[in-house]
Amino acid sequence: MKEQADNRCPWCMGNALMQSYHDTEWGVPLHDEKKHFEFLLLETMQAGLSWQTILNKREAFRKAFAGFDVEKVSRFGEEDTARLMDNAGIIRNRRKIEAAISNASAFLHIKKEWGSFDRYIWSFTDGKVVDHRLTTMDQMPVQDELAERVSADLKKRGFKFVGAVTIYAHLQAIGVINDHLTHCFRYNELREKP
Repeated sequence: MKEQADNRCPWCMGNALMQSYHDTEWGVPLHDEKKHFEFLLLETMQAGLSWQTILNKREAFRKAFAGFDVEKVSRFGEEDTARLMDNAGIIRNRRKIEAAISNASAFLHIKKEWGSFDRYIWSFTDGKVVDHRLTTMDQMPVQDELAERVSADLKKRGFKFVGAVTIYAHLQAIGVINDHLTHCFRYNELREKP
């Protein structure tokens, strides 16, 4: 088992938190509404930063953003924005904080229209996982046509900080795209998931 676990995607090696995220969350097909909002919020906060920075601050984000409760975040006002700007545990970027709040409202509009954000996001692939069958990190794109379509639709619906690069990373994270390298022990485990 240890030998198998050593065959990981190289981007997570050398950091216990990144390895744990890779081994247990990244690329797992996600269908939980609260987690959808959490991942989307964290991904938009990550724009221009490393994912490790975001993971290091994840619990601070959880506390600051009401446990990633989308209903509560959608009701945040100027006092909440000021409180978040004073929170050294998170990314203190006013535009990103304001985007997280407005994105919560846009997320709720999608839930109302589609019945769930999950149904909406998976509709872009008819509920199927996109498998790029990558063998090296050099083959991994930073965006693709799918991410461009999702990004454009989210922007049309009022979302911010959802460019194609951010959305590609988000689709990888929530398992819509399986970009584990084919030699990674998680690649086949996730291919076998229904």
